[in-house]
Order: sequence, then structure tokens, then C-alpha cells
Amino acid sequence: QVQLVESGGGLVQAGGSLRLGCAASGSIRSISTMGWYRQAPGMQRELVATITSSGSINYADSVKGRFTISRDNAKNTVYLQMNSLKPEDTAVYYCNADVAVVNLGTPFNYWGQGTQVTVPS
Repeated sequence: QVQLVESGGGLVQAGGSLRLGCAASGSIRSISTMGWYRQAPGMQRELVATITSSGSINYADSVKGRFTISRDNAKNTVYLQMNSLKPEDTAVYYCNADVAVVNLGTPFNYWGQGTQVTVPS
């Protein structure tokens, strides 16, 4: 089994910054794509950013230029640096990863528990 544990969420004023982290643990052989998604109340979950093991990155248009995704492969950790935060960024942010587990040849997709980010108006 694989667990994704997030940190760094909280309340921040508009224009401020937060840095989210997500560490994968368990019997991990390798991790291909890691990413962040978010979901506001009553809304569909949406892509924020993803990063592959080779460093290929994509961002949602709404966060491009403000958010930066990165990863530390040695620590099985992905980060999301969020700058110039806006009230519309308020959501539960979920970590996601495609993980190949030791002794299992097939990769599987895992989700973190979610962490609340609140940016009041």
C-alpha cells in the first residue's frame, strides 16, 4: 500500500503565498507522474499542475505564472509553491501520484487525503 501525506495548507490573505508538500511512502519502486488537483465546494475536481519523472510540467491556465510545481525524487515528494493567491484559489487541494509498488509490476494511481487552502476575500 502507498500513502500520500500532505502538508502546508492553511489560511492566507489574498496576494500571499503557501507551499504545499506531499510525501509518498510505502513499498515504492518508482513514481512516474505526480500532481496537484483542487476541488471547491459543489464543484468538480480540477487539475492544478502535474510533473513527470523526467521533469515535464503542465499547469492549469488559471494558475500559470503564479504556481510552481516541483519534485524531489529521492524523497518521493512533490511540492506546490503558490504565490499571488486569490480568493478563487480557495479549495481542498489533493495530491495525486502514479506509483509502481515493489513486487508488483503494474502502476497504480493514488490520492492524498486533501488539505484545505483558504484565501478570504
